Amino acid sequence: MGHSSALDQVFSPLPTAKGLPNEHYTSVETFEEEKRSVLFRNWTAIGFGKDVPTPGDVYPVELMEIPLLLVRDKDGSISVYQNTCRHRGMVLVSEPTNVRTTIRCPYHSWCYGLNGSLRSTPHVGGPGKNSHADINCEELGLIRIRTHVWHDVIFVNISDDAPAFEEAHADLIERWQEFDQPMFHGGESASFKLEVKANWKLAVENYCEAYHLPWIHPGLNSYSRLEDHYNIELTEKYSGQGTRVYQQMKNDAGLTFPDFADLTPQWDEGAEYVALYPNVLLGVHRDHFYAILLEAVDMQTTIEHVEIYYPQDIAKDPVYKEMLATNATQWKGIFDEDVFVVEGMQKGRNGNFFDGGKFSPAMDGPTHNFHHWVATQVKTSRDRA
Repeated sequence: MGHSSALDQVFSPLPTAKGLPNEHYTSVETFEEEKRSVLFRNWTAIGFGKDVPTPGDVYPVELMEIPLLLVRDKDGSISVYQNTCRHRGMVLVSEPTNVRTTIRCPYHSWCYGLNGSLRSTPHVGGPGKNSHADINCEELGLIRIRTHVWHDVIFVNISDDAPAFEEAHADLIERWQEFDQPMFHGGESASFKLEVKANWKLAVENYCEAYHLPWIHPGLNSYSRLEDHYNIELTEKYSGQGTRVYQQMKNDAGLTFPDFADLTPQWDEGAEYVALYPNVLLGVHRDHFYAILLEAVDMQTTIEHVEIYYPQDIAKDPVYKEMLATNATQWKGIFDEDVFVVEGMQKGRNGNFFDGGKFSPAMDGPTHNFHHWVATQVKTSRDRA
């Protein structure tokens, strides 16, 4: 079966569709293709604003081996640059730090401002000569990567030709516009990560459907049952699930977390969990928000970076300390429960005769929606080639 015919099965209507072919999980060649056609051509998450809280903070990350640098500028804005000196290609920053005003290359001390401009080139014209006629500093600033920050998640578009973030994700921005208000990180306990021995796409596929709740999350399912959930899917955009029975956490004294301001009644007991393609998993509740960034380390290794946010800055309030830790522990427990199925699906993809699988027309719409989107990105890229 050729490339195009194998993907054709994904484009079929849900009742007759199959999932992505095995090579999308087991082939290094296909992994490299998806890197370009899926992750580089769209708005892909690489980090969080909370990791560069003050001006001068720099934070190195990698996106599929591309070295990138998150930078908080003096005006409070966040920029992302390729973490590569324009002189000899040395990585500029290896550890998170605060550089105050200057990013200095450790190799030959070429120095850049927080705005990426090349500010000094010591001895470039010979000993004691810090300039040269053939070195035009204005042309040698750091390579700026197209960036957008939404709910503290830092997105980049490597190919530089995706629609504007506000246009590409207008539907979800509108759906959750009530949550377009300040959010505060929950502190040390609200930040954790999981390493999963599986392709990053399998984490998306598992997250966006509620079908597995009774068996994988029996504790959660005891009060938020399968029948209390609904599917969320918008073709070519995002998919997920919602619940109608979200229960706020209370401590022994009956204290709850503060609510986001001016929410409509749907959020009194409603919560939604959406995979924003390609690699961010989001959850919204009346009293907290979380984001899971899926870092695709290699074809079958994914690091899930989890950050939890609240409507008020309660991280340093001793009244909430235990509750914040408990909330994080509960979510980590739920996400931990998913690890064995995500890893098990990766192992299962080594079964040569697996044909992409059969979707439940009633329950698997959100997952098929994601497969359809990935297949569309790959096919569009092939058609352009």
